[in-house]
Order: sequence, then structure tokens, then C-alpha cells
Amino acid sequence: MAEYDLIIRGGKVVTATDVMHCEIAIRDSRIVAMAEKLNSDNAHIIDAADRWVTPGGVDGHCHLDQPSADGSKAADDFLTGTRSAVAGGTTTVVPFARQFHGQSLAAAVEDYHERANGKAVTDYSFHLIVTDPTPDVIGREIPEMIRNGYPSFKIYMTYDDLKLNDRQILEVLAVARENQGMAMIHAENSDCISWLTDKLEAAGNTEPRYHAASRPGPVEREATHRAVTLSELVDVPILIVHVSSRETVEEIRRAQGRGLRIYAETCPQYLFLTESDLARPGFEGAKYICSPPPRDKANQQVIWDGLCNGTFQIFSSDHAPTRYDDPRGKKLKGEKSSFRWIPNGIPGIETRMPLLFSEGVMKGRIDIHTFVGLTATNPAKMYGLHPKKGSIAVGADADLVIWDHEREVTISNDLLHHNVDYTPYEGMKIRGWPDTVISRGEIVFSNNQLTAEEGRGCFISGNLPAAALPSWRPVIDQ
Repeated sequence: MAEYDLIIRGGKVVTATDVMHCEIAIRDSRIVAMAEKLNSDNAHIIDAADRWVTPGGVDGHCHLDQPSADGSKAADDFLTGTRSAVAGGTTTVVPFARQFHGQSLAAAVEDYHERANGKAVTDYSFHLIVTDPTPDVIGREIPEMIRNGYPSFKIYMTYDDLKLNDRQILEVLAVARENQGMAMIHAENSDCISWLTDKLEAAGNTEPRYHAASRPGPVEREATHRAVTLSELVDVPILIVHVSSRETVEEIRRAQGRGLRIYAETCPQYLFLTESDLARPGFEGAKYICSPPPRDKANQQVIWDGLCNGTFQIFSSDHAPTRYDDPRGKKLKGEKSSFRWIPNGIPGIETRMPLLFSEGVMKGRIDIHTFVGLTATNPAKMYGLHPKKGSIAVGADADLVIWDHEREVTISNDLLHHNVDYTPYEGMKIRGWPDTVISRGEIVFSNNQLTAEEGRGCFISGNLPAAALPSWRPVIDQ
């Protein structure tokens, strides 16, 4: 019997804190040894000379085969979505099991397991989406779900079929505090959006570009301030997802400066797209509709600054795949419909890591350790998957990316592996791309070829994340 199954040799091994020139040995899907020189008898050797080796990415915010209430259809299921993920260096995905009104969380999770089982080519976990916090959901289901490996859940402050009111949010946050769950919050003021949308439509301003006008920065800021206030009242950490605006960054930094455990996530669209993309001719702007919307060029620098100074802990794709030229996609209500009816979301699960690697690391905006933290280690810790995921260490799953940091790529939809008929980053020239991707010791992508078998991905149960611990400030006795 061979001592090792696979050895990675000659690479520069990078974690969120360290750089090591060492060999990595893999056996039975895990990293079992790291040393300057390892016995390679009978082991398969991967020569990583002149390459960087990082942990496999963890995309903690993506939507795969997620059912909707408006009749739109997700373009990517767990097969096409995870294929696209591994081709871009992501070896663990954490999409959302959505609860519908009247549905139990257990039923939502069971449905999502059925959607993933036998399809995913890489490992996955689930967040919950809590939309109907009944007494049973609050008192029994959420605590049970947290204990059973689903420690993170998302709550919305907008969208009529998803949003919770402040009292409901408080009830859910209190359960999170009691059970060490991580609450993710989509922070936009629903009433402000509704009011602005009505005013815009009344004036005949219905084109895709007016989506941005219906959700300006203050709409996001107000909801973030309110979410922070509710978090402070309950004394529970929260994660504000897909932060887009200068105003929201300022709100989060104020809270962090006061010692509150407020975490933040941003996404590629807020670094590389602007509201002007929504104003492209005809209906083309629909391709760029997401919530919150992209802002302006000056705002992009604010987001970069937040990645550098620690405001943001996580960089996710928010992959929300709907096809453009599809009656169940962006054209759900036809090309003459109001922006109100255009399904929200853009694709990005495959381009997330290469974009940040190229424009962040290779252009000197962030260092390689920050890159690893934002894309792999921090989300793994935030959602209770570390040290199994997001790390290069003895005992961790052998999830690794070998980067060709000198490869120049022009992004095109033809290059990508998702099931969406466009990419918002079409024509963008970047430097750096995954050369080889390894998931639990198996080569799943190499030399531009997918080698992952359908259904090989496994569900990963989440542990209680340390990031979800309260500060234990005095709160009202319950």
C-alpha cells in the first residue's frame, strides 16, 4: 500500500497567514503530511513549480436550483453550478434552502437535499432562509437545525414574499444568540424601495436603468443601521451580506468601531460593475440587475478599501443565475416590462476567485493572504466548516487550487461552465487562473478540462461557528 496517494511538489503554499515552500501529501481525501521533502514512492506527483497553491475556495453565498415565487427559474442546478464553481477554484459551496410560507424548515432542507443529491461535483453545505418564523419555527425548528449541522440562516428586510418585520427579526436573532447561530441579513428598506418604485413607474421610468434609482445607497444604509441596532439590542453577531455602498460601509465601520460583532460581505459586482451597466441600450441592462445594485466608480474604491482594512470578512459571488434570453429568466414579463418584474441576480460563481486574484493580488490592491482569507478561510470559519474546509493543514480535507498566476485570460461566456447565457464580465482581461483544482484529493479540474464526476460531492455538516458567539453584554432578562 502506498504511503501517500498524491503529492504536490514545488509550489509556493499560501494560507491566510503563512507562505511555505513545502510538499503536500494526500491520502484518503485528506492532507496527511507537509514537509520540505516527502517520500514519493508510488504516489502520483503533481509538479506545482512556479505556481501558487491555495486552499480551495468556499463560496458562502450562492443560489443553486433555488425555487422562486415569481415563476422565474434558476439556470444552474447543483450539477452545472458546482461544475462552474470548481472550474473557478471553488471547492465548497453554501447555497440556500428557502422556506416558503406555511412550510417547515425541515421540509425546505429535505427538498434541497433532494436537489443536490447525485448531482453536485464538489462538496456543499446549506444556509436556511427563514421567511415564516412561526412559534414552532422559533421555538423548536431553528434550534434543532443549528444543532443538526445548519448553523447559518438568512433573513430579508425586503421582497414581499421574503421580508420579516422588526419584531420577527428580533425573535429570530434571540434564537440565534441562544443557540450560537449565524444570522445573515439582506439589508434594504422595503418601504423605501416600494415608494421609489411607484414614483418612478408613475413617471414612466420603467427601463432597467431605473432599478438602481429605486434602491439608492441610503436605502441600504438605513436598513443596515436598523439591523445593527437590532443586533446590538439582542447582543448577537450578524453578517450584512452583499454590501454595495459607501453609506453602508460607513455604517458598518461605525458599528465595528464601537466593538459590535458586525461582519460584512461584498461581491465582485460591486468592484467591477457600475450603475451605468444597467443603462446599456435596449433591454441589455437587465443582465446587470441585482440587489443592491452596482453603484459608481468612486464607490468601487470604497469597497476595495473595505477589503484592505478589514471591514469585509468575506468575498462571495452571490451567484443568482437566470438566463437573459429566456421567458423564465430576465425576460419573465417581456422586454417592455418594468424593472420591478425583472428577476434579480447575476452569475459569478466561476469568476469570483479569478477576478479578485487578478485585480486584487496581481495588481497589488490586496495581498495573497487577504485573498485566501476572504475567499476560503473566513467563510469556512463563519459557517462552521473550518478546519475541514478553507485551510491547508494536516487533517484538513485536501481541497486545493494550483494557480497559474501569469496566465492571461479574456473572460467570455464561451469559456465558462455555468448554464447562463451571458457573463457580466464579458471581454474583461485578467491575469491569473486556476491551473489545477483538487477536491478531497481528487483532481476535478486540470488543463482547462473538467474531470469531476457527477454526484461525487458530499454534504458537509456545519459546526457551531465561534464567530456567532455574543459579547455577553448585559441584555434584558428573557
